[in-house]
Amino acid sequence: MWVVLGLQWGDEAKGKFVDYLAGGFDAVVRYQGGANAGHTVIYKGKKVPLHLIPSGIFHPGCTCVIGNGVVLDPEAFVKEIKMLEELGIETKGRVWISDRAHLTLPYHKRKDEEREERRKRKIGTTRRGIGPTYMDKYGRTGIRAGDLFYPEYVKERLSFNVENPDEVFEFILSYRDFLLPYITDAVELLHRFLEEGKRILFEGAQGTMLDVDFGTYPFVTSSNPTAGGVCTGTGIPPTAIEKVIGVAKAYTTRIGEGPLPTEFPPEFEERIREKGDEFGATTGRPRRCGWFDAFQVRYAVKINGVREMVLTKLDVLDGIEIIKIATGYRLDGVELSSFPSSPGTLERVEVIYEEIPGWEGSVKGIKRYEDLPHGAKRYIKRIEELVGARVKWISTGPEREEIIHV
Repeated sequence: MWVVLGLQWGDEAKGKFVDYLAGGFDAVVRYQGGANAGHTVIYKGKKVPLHLIPSGIFHPGCTCVIGNGVVLDPEAFVKEIKMLEELGIETKGRVWISDRAHLTLPYHKRKDEEREERRKRKIGTTRRGIGPTYMDKYGRTGIRAGDLFYPEYVKERLSFNVENPDEVFEFILSYRDFLLPYITDAVELLHRFLEEGKRILFEGAQGTMLDVDFGTYPFVTSSNPTAGGVCTGTGIPPTAIEKVIGVAKAYTTRIGEGPLPTEFPPEFEERIREKGDEFGATTGRPRRCGWFDAFQVRYAVKINGVREMVLTKLDVLDGIEIIKIATGYRLDGVELSSFPSSPGTLERVEVIYEEIPGWEGSVKGIKRYEDLPHGAKRYIKRIEELVGARVKWISTGPEREEIIHV
């Protein structure tokens, strides 16, 4: 059982890598997040954004499971299923929703919008209702997918939650018949796979620095994208996990508000954003961009127990004469020994940089490590030394086959 998760602020190109690996697995499982996440996969030359369904869907023999740790937007799910069917991809009998997954409903989206508008300093939420859904989950007032089998129970629950239960109940009924064939006891399903010796790949959404506990709180998501979220989000025991693979970009990005210590100056940031197509798959918002932050990634490697990692979008750094890597932070002249928990500290730190020469030519599309320019190899080696994990895969372009397995 392998886990693939993000080591930065999300958008590390995890979707492409899961799609790359999925052919060797029997099932791919999403364990947290909701329709606020966006994994983009190139399928038959076309960009296909996935927000709920795992990235293994493009492999016919792969079962895709949406775990109990995910909050499911019925409207987004139906739209995604129809999009896949239009592409000729079969979903019935291949896509399953945990009966314990909570539903994101219209009133969650309204609450999200209202809360964000009231804040003096925005969190940068996608306004998809994710936070309020998790609030209801932990407040024990949520509606779960399995509840759809009992409409009267749903109606009763809604009467405690909202002032207009009939309106919401009608919304749920309008999606009920479509959703029911996809809902199952995912805990039982996954444990049966384990007993049968099937290979399972767990797919995280967002990234470590957006984890509600370990990220740059409060500028985070409402779930645990870190490795611990696999167990609570699926019912799989920690003893079943064999390997945790971390994905990081060759530079740093984040969407929305919150600290980004290595952020580029505006002109250079725009250049990298355009070259790397750094716009959110869910909202289309431009991503903020900065130098690779080895101090931050080392922290993420430690939390998740990562020994092997993927370095993506290396080709975006082609042609840069001098590349900087953040090796640490100083606060008031004192070098920090650990990654700060406070955004107030992160906004005040002085970044310690190391400069190394770039490389001539392009790495785009290269498929063998030996064929990389010397400068690119030197950059990769230095990242390995600084973060404490081996770079085993290198992405050199958006297509599935544009990847080096070292």
